[in-house]
Amino acid sequence: MNRIGCLIIGLLVMSGCSGSFNHQGKTPLVEVGDAFLYKEDLDAALPVGIHDKDSVRFAEDYIRNWVEDVLLYGKAEGNIPDNEKIDQQVAAYRRALIMHTYQEELVRQKLGTEVSEEEIEAYYEAHAAQFRAEQPYIQGLFMKVPVQTRNLNRVRNWYKRNTQDAIDGLEKFSIAHAVSYEYFYDRWRPVSEFALKMPLEALETDMDYLKRNKNVEVRDTVYCYFLHVEQFLPKGDPLPLEYAKNEIKEMIINLKRVAFINQMKNDLYREASENNDIIYYKPDNE
Repeated sequence: MNRIGCLIIGLLVMSGCSGSFNHQGKTPLVEVGDAFLYKEDLDAALPVGIHDKDSVRFAEDYIRNWVEDVLLYGKAEGNIPDNEKIDQQVAAYRRALIMHTYQEELVRQKLGTEVSEEEIEAYYEAHAAQFRAEQPYIQGLFMKVPVQTRNLNRVRNWYKRNTQDAIDGLEKFSIAHAVSYEYFYDRWRPVSEFALKMPLEALETDMDYLKRNKNVEVRDTVYCYFLHVEQFLPKGDPLPLEYAKNEIKEMIINLKRVAFINQMKNDLYREASENNDIIYYKPDNE
């Protein structure tokens, strides 16, 4: 028998005096006043995959915290004079929680979380000014090769040109020699990525360095780094759609959610009005 089992058995023995109290099929572990902690609650709280020694420590801590909470609640309940106000707050919270849960379930059933590419693109085009790049982005290519690689002059010639012959040459060369080869003429990449890949301090200190320098070659004692910039997007310009997609999707889902809930409330109000379920009383002093 493992240690957690021994701990539970020990607690069962100590809590055996719970008498004829109806536990509704649950197994009591600890009793404090009229409150019971059940084995089933402890089992449900145990993290999945927890090891034997850790499970005993977790159970001990969980039980201690439960007992302390029960004792503190009992002490606080007897020393708070305005329980009616608390009851009202609890009732208001319960009401809000029920409405929120119902609304979210309806939204999930009726709307889901799918947003089409067309919706995202249309929103982006209509609100492009809201999405600004917080750093510069580039399109182009990057290659990293050992300094001892033969025929580096070929790379120096190819990486500067956006032609099919040059790209084919680089791709074939990269298979045999490159540690890293990245072709991204068709997508935007943040400059900060390449500041981590290349030993070039200017990429960290000068945001417009690659706007002025379209072809960059640097080396250290081990590698040569080649970076070609085909397109440059300055900081503050509209953020590339690929980087704004997730944010736009969340915005669209929220807009649909708000519209759906407002429409549901309006429909409920209209239906209640038509059925004369709403009665307005005129105050006596008017």
